[in-house]
Amino acid sequence: MVARRDSAPAQEIAAQAGFFAREGYALARGLFTPAEVTEIRELFAGMHDQGVPGFYEPRKEADGVKNPDDPLFQFPRVMMPHRFNERAKHFMLLPRVADRLRAFFGADPVATQSMFYFKPPGARGQALHQDQFYLLVEPGSCIAAWTAIDDCDAENGALLVVPKTNNADVICPAVADANESYTSHLVPVPKGLKAQLVPMKAGDTLFFNGSLIHGSGPNRSKTRFRRSFICHYAAGNVRKISGSYHPLVRMDGSLYEVEQQASGGPCGEGWKGSLH
Repeated sequence: MVARRDSAPAQEIAAQAGFFAREGYALARGLFTPAEVTEIRELFAGMHDQGVPGFYEPRKEADGVKNPDDPLFQFPRVMMPHRFNERAKHFMLLPRVADRLRAFFGADPVATQSMFYFKPPGARGQALHQDQFYLLVEPGSCIAAWTAIDDCDAENGALLVVPKTNNADVICPAVADANESYTSHLVPVPKGLKAQLVPMKAGDTLFFNGSLIHGSGPNRSKTRFRRSFICHYAAGNVRKISGSYHPLVRMDGSLYEVEQQASGGPCGEGWKGSLH
């Protein structure tokens, strides 16, 4: 199910919300314009080329990637760019994104996180997982807005989702295959369900519930990146969240303080405050 950009009528966004509630995700085709996609791509290319002192470089080992020959060492993800770059913050808070989040949450959203993945040719993917495992939003769950900055498909490691897992409990993960996934966590697909690929064009945004099981395979292309701009949000009545996400940001750009989770969630204290 797809939605157009800001011209989408209210009934179409409502239909998206119904699909989201049933399946746990909704795809908004062309939510970001070609000009915006180009700006985002160039913004983060500049960060990669010039570095972000004190923030960008340390992510290489924080992501568990220490081999200089690993494509993910050469192109580490950028975490929380909205905290030091106004354009990244602008794109995190777009009104057309907020409109859809408001329909999905049934409440005003607040932003919790921003990220940029380069996923260069040859890069490993990320094993199936649940975002709520990391964010521990309370009450409710988070919602991701995953925007493709390149066309993505099976070859370059498009997203996989497991529909109808949006109401699942947080599942304590098993160990992922390090040859396929740069993270060590793996959530198995529940019996009777199946992961499905979500091909996307640059500018498409996939919204999905924090409990939805999702992930991606390696980028097996020799020439194509699979760049993505990813933000997470919570409903405005959020009271607690893992410590790494403080402070939150209202959609008008103002800061919003909530209580830090005192619990590591159902999987124990070792997970408390982990950055996804």
